[in-house]
Amino acid sequence: MAIRFLFLLVISIAPFAHAKPIELPTETAKLKPSSLPGYKIATAKCLICHSADLINQQPPGMTLDQWTAEVKKMQHAYGAPLEPDEMTVIAQYLGVTYGSTKLKNLPKSATATSTTAQSISNGVTDVKALLSKNACLGCHSITEKVVGPSYRDVATKYRQDPKALETVMAHIKSGGTGRWGTNAMPPFSSLSDAELKALAEFVLKQ
Repeated sequence: MAIRFLFLLVISIAPFAHAKPIELPTETAKLKPSSLPGYKIATAKCLICHSADLINQQPPGMTLDQWTAEVKKMQHAYGAPLEPDEMTVIAQYLGVTYGSTKLKNLPKSATATSTTAQSISNGVTDVKALLSKNACLGCHSITEKVVGPSYRDVATKYRQDPKALETVMAHIKSGGTGRWGTNAMPPFSSLSDAELKALAEFVLKQ
């Protein structure tokens, strides 16, 4: 009986003995460019958790109210790192670019109001606020690899690099893939130079 069981076990796992690893294609989908302030915020924050394809696949006739509801759902149900004013301008961008909203029908007060840029006060950048608002710690930790490398590993890699600060700032701003594996890092192009510098200095001190 034991021999028969062992034979069946070998037969059952045999097809997987030479299985080849599956490599998913590199993410290429991007949000449609726009001069509306919500475009930069959506690029920096929405693409942290999902690809642009999720937006491309939505019904094309969605109204501003429907897009607003979708954005609020992402914040309330899934914890997207969005402030109320950011949700407003993201919904406006999505409503105009992907939905049925006309640019001329947007409120005249629809201006760039990213609270990320408000984290600088009297020349001092609140790094903890930046890490929280941009969901940095959802993909990184100080000492352990999560989705991306630990900050300590990044600091170790660039310890002897005289251009470490500029390099890490550029990587945060532009995002990318291939430096630490196949997982893509979204760009944070809406951050100011001061914010990028503060984050890079924080990482390199670990």
